[in-house]
Amino acid sequence: MNPKRHFEEPLEMFAEYTAAASTTAHASQNRLAMTNIRKMLLTFAITLMGLAAVALVYLIYPGIPSKSQVMAFEGFIELPRGGPLTVLDYLTVNDQTLFVTSESSGALFKIAFDPSDLKASTVSEMPGAGAAHGVALLPDLNVAFITRSEANAVDVFDPKSLHQLASIPVADDADAILYIPSTNVVYVAHGDANMVTLIDPQRRVTVGTIQLSGKPEFPAMDSESGLLFQNLKDTNEVAAIDVGQRSVVGQWPLAPCVGPSGMAIDSEQRRLFAVCSGNAKLVVFDLERHRVIASLKIGGGPDSVAFDQGVHRIYTAGRAGDMTVIRQDDPDNYRVLDQIHTHYGAHTLTVDPVSHRVFVAYASLLAHPRIAVFSPTR
Repeated sequence: MNPKRHFEEPLEMFAEYTAAASTTAHASQNRLAMTNIRKMLLTFAITLMGLAAVALVYLIYPGIPSKSQVMAFEGFIELPRGGPLTVLDYLTVNDQTLFVTSESSGALFKIAFDPSDLKASTVSEMPGAGAAHGVALLPDLNVAFITRSEANAVDVFDPKSLHQLASIPVADDADAILYIPSTNVVYVAHGDANMVTLIDPQRRVTVGTIQLSGKPEFPAMDSESGLLFQNLKDTNEVAAIDVGQRSVVGQWPLAPCVGPSGMAIDSEQRRLFAVCSGNAKLVVFDLERHRVIASLKIGGGPDSVAFDQGVHRIYTAGRAGDMTVIRQDDPDNYRVLDQIHTHYGAHTLTVDPVSHRVFVAYASLLAHPRIAVFSPTR
């Protein structure tokens, strides 16, 4: 018998037992680790599903806007549902009638509202092909125009019957639209094409174009100077346009504004109000000195702004679901009165200068789209 082998065999057996025990321990630890990982993944998945369910409920159910000491919520006006998702765009008010476009379905809603009872308001609908955006009304001619960006067209319709009368082909991305009585043209801004189309409302044909140096979003007409002011979203500027001469006569920066979208104007006090989608600000632009004189923080993703001269208030709305109420103390001084939480995607609004009501368009998921109605309390 080999003495050396006599001692090596027990050592080898001990090593095998040790290795086996170690392997068993590692396997046990691995199983425990895998069990813990599965539990963590399951907990994470359940948490995600819970958050998704909460988010879905929030998007589906609009809820009541947050309370405010300066605005009273009067209720909702429900609109017909055209699909699982409805994204509304511009609102245009005229003589107790509100026109609302649907960017998602191309429909136009006409709301004849009852000032004493919102629930008695009647809603009619004009279907259409291609995303609908702006509406320009010419009450004296009983005619109106609506932009359709996907169809590259401006449709002409009867605002009383909602019957389509004609369709005018235009450049890409027809968006904001405005009727200018002084020159008797319909002004159409094309975002992607960096240009403007001018339409003769009687002949219903294109009569001219104006090339711009940036992407136009929303125009505002200055009744004092006769100039039209057009913001340029990608260059963070505002341009002054002589529509009669079909030319840009001035252009100035809107800094600190990033991504100007909606605009409103106070011609009497020579002020222009622009909301900035890129950094959630409202800037006040002096039309005489051609510079920004004030900047205020507002709700996220602002897309529209309205000025009510009668009560010296400015209202903004954005995709984050906040309506900001701003007081104009004088031409150079402004302060935020309140920020009212509405609903995610409620990014457009308008104000009725007669009743001072504010109308906010709600986006909707698996629910009826609706218009929230507010009125100032003080």
